[in-house]
Amino acid sequence: MKPTTLPEARVRIDALDEQIQGLINERARVAEAIRDIKAKAGDVGDHYRPAREAEVLRKAMERNAGPISNETMAKLVREIMSACLALESPLTVAYLGPEGTYTQEAVYKHFGHAVEARAKRAIDEIFRDVDAGHTAYGVVPVENSIGGVVTNTLDELASATLTICGEVLLPVHHHLMAKVDRIDQIKVVFSHAQSLTQCRNWLHQSLPHATQAVVASNGAAAQQVAETGQGAAIASKAAAERYGLNVLASNIEDDPSNTTRFLIIGRKLSDPTGRDKTSLVFSAQKGAPGALFELLQPFAKAGINLTKLESRPSRRAAWDYNFYVDIDGHCEDAQIKPVLDEIRSRAALFRVLGSYPQAVI
Repeated sequence: MKPTTLPEARVRIDALDEQIQGLINERARVAEAIRDIKAKAGDVGDHYRPAREAEVLRKAMERNAGPISNETMAKLVREIMSACLALESPLTVAYLGPEGTYTQEAVYKHFGHAVEARAKRAIDEIFRDVDAGHTAYGVVPVENSIGGVVTNTLDELASATLTICGEVLLPVHHHLMAKVDRIDQIKVVFSHAQSLTQCRNWLHQSLPHATQAVVASNGAAAQQVAETGQGAAIASKAAAERYGLNVLASNIEDDPSNTTRFLIIGRKLSDPTGRDKTSLVFSAQKGAPGALFELLQPFAKAGINLTKLESRPSRRAAWDYNFYVDIDGHCEDAQIKPVLDEIRSRAALFRVLGSYPQAVI
């Protein structure tokens, strides 16, 4: 029955909060039971399952009747899942630090806030940390809708033994921040190279005489400005709050749809979900006319959608390239597996970098 007075509404809210809290704790007790069941079966590793979590989030969105939006509902369920998973086993995740980077935001969007997020100084450190088993997973930026690919990540993927097991799509809004409180006092702007590219027009119009300095991450830029008091940083609002900086201008990215895609790297392949993506790296036989066409043609013949194609120097020889391809579907799908086998037989180098659920939120 719908409340008709404010006191009635507050009583109803209190009763619902009590029910919700009880159900969350009941879910947590089931999570603890799952932990015990797995322990008896000898499953003592981390209990994060990308396919299962994607399934839970999609179901939450499908059964949502509003007025809360599907995305908001999924985010709420994500945090509950995160807290319950932490009861099974604490999850450690490496990210490009320091605190306040967009990569840290991507960690919390994908895993929830109940994980132990560990900042690393560079992308290659994240790969090494996960490969050595110091952290269970890593989160790395791979491409931006304006600035293009993150070449360091692609190069690391080519040689790493790790697997891509998830992706995160993060809308990115840049802010100019500094210790000073006036924009005309800024002589130098610090940020990641990608962020400077994404704000190129704004910087040209608003700070035409300021120099631009590239640093390892947006968080590092904010930290440097906070510690030295010199210049300004382009970073997230969270970074401004973390380092006590004044936001001099907001949403300075040239395209309001600016989005960065991040990859989750780990050591195990995700199970198929029906809505997956597969990432590949391969190289053609050098000097063979039409070699690249021969590698791409099987996708078209099988009706498989390519969502990405990038090339990078292979580092094996001059003018030799690796090709990075994303396709819709899972490498174990009946339609896709024979196509990958055919390409593998023709390629000089071929590796499945990972099959994983498409980003849900």
